[in-house]
Amino acid sequence: MKHYRRFIVVIAALLLTACASLLPAPVIDRGGAGASSATTAAAAKDLYTVKKGDTLFSIALDHGLDHRELATWNNIENPNRIRIGQQLRVKPLVPAGSDSVVTQPIGSNEAMVEQRSLDSSTQVAAADSSTPQFKTEPKAGKVAYSEEALAQAQRAPDVVAPKPESRPEAKAEPKPEAKPVPSGEPSAGADDMAWIWPANGKVVGQFSEAGSKGLDIGGKAGDPVIATGDGKVVYAGTGLRGYGKLIIVKHNATFLSAYAHNQNLLVKEGQSVTKGQKIAEMGSSDADQVKLHFEIRRQGKPVDPLKYLPPR
Repeated sequence: MKHYRRFIVVIAALLLTACASLLPAPVIDRGGAGASSATTAAAAKDLYTVKKGDTLFSIALDHGLDHRELATWNNIENPNRIRIGQQLRVKPLVPAGSDSVVTQPIGSNEAMVEQRSLDSSTQVAAADSSTPQFKTEPKAGKVAYSEEALAQAQRAPDVVAPKPESRPEAKAEPKPEAKPVPSGEPSAGADDMAWIWPANGKVVGQFSEAGSKGLDIGGKAGDPVIATGDGKVVYAGTGLRGYGKLIIVKHNATFLSAYAHNQNLLVKEGQSVTKGQKIAEMGSSDADQVKLHFEIRRQGKPVDPLKYLPPR
């Protein structure tokens, strides 16, 4: 009787162990929080927080934008009314679904799963005619030696496996060597352009990372200021402190040029200009002497104009 009870206990323990091994493993969701954080970080890059001294025009210049686009994206009716701490969108909002990838959870489409009973042998036998069938013949077998069997084997045609078609080897074309870009020069790109000087005067002030954001070119009041390339006037006025009468031309998706301290402005916002066109007259507005302050902005960031202008 004791041996029988021990046998029952051992069987029960084995059954419990088998059941436990069939339990599904726990599933840990690792994607939700990470995806949310990545989305938040990407959205934060498209926003700018207004600081003391900012204007809508200066924010647009620092991001390589037309101030009217910036106002439209942020529903701003009066460009002179922005507040410190306000967050402004500096990139257009991408419509939902334009570049997004739509995914479906696994198992959501039950119509794709074919169910068959394990007990039904007839369903397995009744396979679709389109299913490839495997032949089990001819079968190899042993035949007793005799002169008749030998003669029959000698009459059987030899089976020769077909040879694969020979194809000429493709010769790899030599790749052109990439020429290194000289240090300090801008790299070529789709939006690069051939610049010309905006004025004929002598350079009286150099570009500096920590100081001046462009070149100062001397001259006399009324000297012509010309567009350094084709583009569209995205600003003409006195709304940027320290620039006086200012013109900003947007040349393409990458470059802006700025012309400050003018005496007279000869173009208006929204007007298209061509390279070499006179757009202003040199002056001393908001400056201590007659000069043209000239800037090149690459994606909103000031760069040294001497690296783009032709030598003279």
